[in-house]
Amino acid sequence: MATTPFDLTGRTALVTGANTGIGQGIAIALAQAGADIAAVGRSPADGTAEQVRALGRRCELVSADLSSIEPVTEVVDTVVGKLGRLDILVNNAGIIRREDALDFSEEDWDAVMDTNLKTLFFLCQAAARHMTGWASQGGERGKIVNIASMLTFQGGIRVPSYTASKSGVGGLTKLMANEWAPRGINVNAIAPGYIATNNTAALQADETRNRQILERIPEQRWGDPADIGGASVFLASRAADYVQGHILAVDGGWLAR
Repeated sequence: MATTPFDLTGRTALVTGANTGIGQGIAIALAQAGADIAAVGRSPADGTAEQVRALGRRCELVSADLSSIEPVTEVVDTVVGKLGRLDILVNNAGIIRREDALDFSEEDWDAVMDTNLKTLFFLCQAAARHMTGWASQGGERGKIVNIASMLTFQGGIRVPSYTASKSGVGGLTKLMANEWAPRGINVNAIAPGYIATNNTAALQADETRNRQILERIPEQRWGDPADIGGASVFLASRAADYVQGHILAVDGGWLAR
């Protein structure tokens, strides 16, 4: 039984891209709050599973290539079959391709949009169908947390499909919140700032670029995956039952600057 509004005991969370970085930080934070975890993605998430299980929570690893919507229904059915329910969905998996807008290829456009936006929507849809049924039977509200980006708000450079996809994530988050709030589902998003992960190691190692980034961040540090994990716990918990269609920037103040 949940003892505080932030307690996720008895809840089950599906986290995509949970093998490392932000996804791993989210999965561990949700487990620390009491949730069982289904780690879904193409890459093995054994390290995440080990840490989740060390917390006394269950962790199921579900292998799926989310570059298309083909595995979406099977993924949700598998998670529900193995863990008995699905209360929380965190859409973290995503890719990025870099090239000048004048030279950007259709292949790179489609690859990013398919993974970051199309699969995200249809995974939300499949999860929401289950959550709606559960809520109607007297269960707790379902929670969907999409991982957006600072480029949901900004334009960026040399990442046209990524910017378009993350702008789309922001719009879809609001649309789904509008439609599914009456059905017992909260839909929100997190826009991470510069987070210290394997994916940003090159930026951190670049002395000039690292200095420029830190000069822009009022907090004067890179974020940690646990920072995104904490925000995820909030949005996945009863404490956020009245939060709908919100995009929460966890960026050390980057956008405020």
